[in-house]
Amino acid sequence: MELADKTALITGGTAGIGLACARLFAREGATVAITGRDAARGAAAAAGIGSAVRFLRADLADVDSVRALVRHAGAVDILVNNAANFPAALTLDQQLDSFETTFDTNVRGAYFLAAGLVPGMLERGHGSIINVTTMVASKGVPGAGAYSASKAALESLTRTWAVEFGPSGIRVNSVAPGPTRTEGVEAEWGETNEQLGRSLPLGRTASPDEIAEAVLFLASERATFITGSVLHADGGGSAI
Repeated sequence: MELADKTALITGGTAGIGLACARLFAREGATVAITGRDAARGAAAAAGIGSAVRFLRADLADVDSVRALVRHAGAVDILVNNAANFPAALTLDQQLDSFETTFDTNVRGAYFLAAGLVPGMLERGHGSIINVTTMVASKGVPGAGAYSASKAALESLTRTWAVEFGPSGIRVNSVAPGPTRTEGVEAEWGETNEQLGRSLPLGRTASPDEIAEAVLFLASERATFITGSVLHADGGGSAI
């Protein structure tokens, strides 16, 4: 098992890519904590995976909730910053509250969660952070302005953190998924997500499990000399 004796925290772990990561990490021997805003869904998700998984209620858009998460998480070897808000809105239609929630969740929440957990990693001399970003962080897609800008910021943080924390044995990388078939994305983006998938060289959307495999690789001992990188799990989207 690739993650035996490791403890992982996966934000947004009650559905979609985060839940797929939690299942895979638990199968590979990790002790896993998942976060989400819905306590009932979180408890059900954790129970559905097994005793190696616990649920911690947290809202990444709320700084106080992030601070509480740091306190309750304990020692974490692997942090997967996956929780995200992903509004679909053209720039001229974007509402301020949705814009602010997107940056509060996708950037500020991830930033201060990492800042709270990294001191423990520094003490132990090891750790891995994987930021789940998106293909559209580096590719223009109408309606993805706030979301893509927030994830481009997270990719920038990936590089900064790799430089800041690397000398202490902490690796920081990103996985940039292409269009992925999850309930949340389908509810927000609808058929547009499938259209994006059909436009890729592979001609389809991803499953959450396919993205989770990329996250596992970067978290594992197979990637011990990789840091500051973006792994494009996008069906060839970054090639066009």
